[in-house]
Amino acid sequence: MLGYVRLELVRSLRDGGYIIFGVVMPVVMYLLFTNLGLAQGDKHDAALFTMVSMAAYGALGSAFNNGSGIAEDRAAGWLRQLRLTPMTPAQVVAGKVVTGVLGVVPSIAAVLLTGALVNHVTLTPGQWLAIIGLLWVGTIPFSLLGLGNGYRLTGQTAAMTNLATMLSLSILGGLWIPTTNFPAWLRAIAEWTPSNSYAALSWHAASGEVPGLREVAVLSSWLLVFGLYAMYGYRRAGKTA
Repeated sequence: MLGYVRLELVRSLRDGGYIIFGVVMPVVMYLLFTNLGLAQGDKHDAALFTMVSMAAYGALGSAFNNGSGIAEDRAAGWLRQLRLTPMTPAQVVAGKVVTGVLGVVPSIAAVLLTGALVNHVTLTPGQWLAIIGLLWVGTIPFSLLGLGNGYRLTGQTAAMTNLATMLSLSILGGLWIPTTNFPAWLRAIAEWTPSNSYAALSWHAASGEVPGLREVAVLSSWLLVFGLYAMYGYRRAGKTA
């Protein structure tokens, strides 16, 4: 499976959409929000909160982009070839998830480095490590959702669906606008989204707080749902490949 992961990772890194939506766009948005006074709070707190938000946004873009090419692979017969290998469906899906998790590293690193070097965000080593770890591991559910869409939809439809889903979750989850500015009814909905719980874990870490059990439970529940969805999508795609 390691060879499969290496192959998929190289393919992902060569994708122009990955560079634009996963690395360039989050950094640009972070600089705009913080240096044009669009972020709320004093300069350091705004830079810190927005840094975590845009790192999460970039990681989501990379995670979803990992699944967008699946439909094209299916049309090209790649999934049919994978079914002839000794790998089980669970291993194939796991391999793509590992690819997605590794692929988000540049996205997270780019925004965090920009925060430290440009906006002079200061944190303890423990806080930096906690944020990096939570942002990294927390992308697994979104990678699974992107894969599920890729396995079930056609090439262009999968790409547009993943893009729309990523943007919707980013906005509704409070990555662009803090949920404190939402109406009460919308804020109540946002608290149950996977993107809000995902970012909230790192927001807590950045503030020196222990990540909340509620956010862990919500994100874990979505992990199970999206995992089942990705497995279902792969098995269904295999029957029609």
